[in-house]
Amino acid sequence: MSKKSLYGLIIALVIPVFCYLWLKSASDKAVIMPRHYLLDTVNEYVVDGKQKSDSIWHTTKDIQLVNQLGDTVSLYNRQGKIIILDFFFTSCGSICPKLTTNMSKLQHSFSRGGDMRKKVDTSIVQFMSISVDPNRDSVAAIREYGNKMGVIADNWWLLTGNRDSIYKFAFEEMKVDSFSQEPINPDFVHTSRLILIDKKMQVRGYYNGLDSTSLLKLAKDVGYLMLEKDKAQKSEVFQAIVDLSWLWLVIAVLVAGFVYYFNNMKNKEQN
Repeated sequence: MSKKSLYGLIIALVIPVFCYLWLKSASDKAVIMPRHYLLDTVNEYVVDGKQKSDSIWHTTKDIQLVNQLGDTVSLYNRQGKIIILDFFFTSCGSICPKLTTNMSKLQHSFSRGGDMRKKVDTSIVQFMSISVDPNRDSVAAIREYGNKMGVIADNWWLLTGNRDSIYKFAFEEMKVDSFSQEPINPDFVHTSRLILIDKKMQVRGYYNGLDSTSLLKLAKDVGYLMLEKDKAQKSEVFQAIVDLSWLWLVIAVLVAGFVYYFNNMKNKEQN
């Protein structure tokens, strides 16, 4: 085979292989997603002689509460949506009003088209604010508080219910006392933290609800979670390329034809 035909063969082989590897790399390293926080266990196993491990992240258990409209609802009523959750109480005279105001700004940031004057887009995020003083925070009390603070009930629930259930949820499911620089009183949950829960009901972030930088990061992380794909499923782009077996066959035939053509040309020149 002549040098010319050899170079042509190399190019014909390298280009598709390069494209394949580039697309695979791009599909695996698109963006850095918000980390998981609550680890339940790690499964160890061996595949082809190599040690592998899978992290099993904690899936938040459901809780049933009553919202400001008097409806009995649960966390799992909003499966398939990203959840931003905080804890408050209506008689709070310190951080709660500011926390609620910032939650309201976040809610409006998801207005359709990003226009504050337009209707809030309820398809992306569900906001939940759970009272840590439910014995005094009746449905009437949280509804009045919500009306005063400009809460839009379409995708923001103010919630009250059984105190023991709420505190068990706060400490065992939301782990409000973990990854925190502020002390959390086990007898009265009073925290400025906002908690981000993904579509799988797994905690993906804790944020300072009083800090603008932290709130901006929360908004960005919501955007990342909207793009997130199940790691168990291959990238649609990459998988589509792999599935095009007929295309790889065509490439192989073209390469073979390319070699055959140049060999014939070489033989004719020699004759």
